Amino acid sequence: MKKVLLGLLGIVVLLVAYLFLWPVPIQPVVWAAPAAPGYVGPHAVNTKLANLQIIDLKGEVGPEHILFGADGKLYTTVASGNILRMNADGGGQEVFANTGGRVLGFDFDAKGNLIAADAVKGLLSIDPDGKTITVLTDKVGSDPIRYADGVVVAKNGKMYLSEASTRFAPKDWGGTFEASVLDILEQASTGRILEYDPATQATRIVAKGLAFANGVALSQDEQTLFVNETGKYRVWKIAVAANNLDVTQPNPQASVLLDNLPGYPDNLMRGLDGKIWVGLAKPRNPTIDKLAAKPWMRSLTLRLPRALWPIPKAYGHVFAFTEDGKVVADLQDPTGAYPETTAITETKDRLYVQSLHAHGLGWLPNK
Repeated sequence: MKKVLLGLLGIVVLLVAYLFLWPVPIQPVVWAAPAAPGYVGPHAVNTKLANLQIIDLKGEVGPEHILFGADGKLYTTVASGNILRMNADGGGQEVFANTGGRVLGFDFDAKGNLIAADAVKGLLSIDPDGKTITVLTDKVGSDPIRYADGVVVAKNGKMYLSEASTRFAPKDWGGTFEASVLDILEQASTGRILEYDPATQATRIVAKGLAFANGVALSQDEQTLFVNETGKYRVWKIAVAANNLDVTQPNPQASVLLDNLPGYPDNLMRGLDGKIWVGLAKPRNPTIDKLAAKPWMRSLTLRLPRALWPIPKAYGHVFAFTEDGKVVADLQDPTGAYPETTAITETKDRLYVQSLHAHGLGWLPNK
C-alpha cells in the first residue's frame, strides 16, 4: 500500500510540475476584455442564415474567401491549398491554381491577375491562366511576412495586405487555425497592415499594434481602410496615408468604427449599395473573456488536452454595415450548421457565405 501511495504521489507531482512548468510558445499579456453585449439591438437573434442551399465542392473544404473575376467565374480558396474556379451556380468546377501554400484572402488587379494573400508564402500574383505564380513581396525590409491574411487592391494599383501576426507563422505552428489560436491567446498585438506598391516594388507598414489583423476593405473614396481586429472583437478605420502607425496609441488617422462585437470578426467584403459585409467566425466565450486579465491561466490552457480548451461553440453569423458604422443587415443561424462563417460575397441574385471549415459552398437568394 505504501508503494502504491508513493507511486500515486509521484504521478500527482509530475502532473503539477507539467501544468506549472511545461514550456508553452506564448507569452500572454493582460488585456481588458469588454463585457460581452450578447445578441441584442441590430444583432438580435434570428434564423435568417439557416437552411442554406449548398454547392457541392467535390471533397474540398472551407471556402474561406469568394470573389468573382472579370471572366464572370466564381473563385474560392479552400483548405487543401487549391483555388477553385466555377460558374455562379457551382457548375464547371476546376482547380485554377495551387500556390503550394494556403491562400486566405485575394483580390484581382486591373490586368486580371489574382492577387493572393498566402499565409505561408506572402503576397502573390497569379496570371489569368493560373499558370504563372509570382511572389510580389514576402518581407518588409529584412523582416519576413509571417502570416499574410487579407488583401485588397486599390484603383491606383497599390495593394493593402493584413499580416495577422508577426509572432506565429502558420508554417511553423501546424497551420492557420493553430497559429491564430496562439496569437489570440497571447494578445501581444503584433498584427499589422502593409502596403505594396507594384510601381516601386516597395513594401511599407501602414499600421501596427493589432490583435490578429484580419479582413481588410477600402472605403469608396479609397482614402480609408476598414480592418478587422479579430482578437479584440472590433473593426477599425485607418487612413491609407498612415505610415507605421501604432494603433495602440491615440492618433487621428485611426479610430474604432465597431467595438465590442458579439463574436470574432474575420473577413471584410464590399457588397452592393455601399454595404460592407463581415462574418463572425465564432461567438464570444465567457471563459475566454474572463481569462483576459489572467495571463498565466491562458498559458495553462495550452498545457491541457485540446478537448479541454475553451473553444467557442458553433454559431453562424454575418452582418453588413455602412461606412459610418450603421448595421444594415444581420443574418444568423444559432445552430451553427454552416460552420465558422467569415463573410458574405454579394451579387444581385445571391449571397454566398464564406466559411473556414464548411464542406460545401453555402448560398441564399438575395431578396
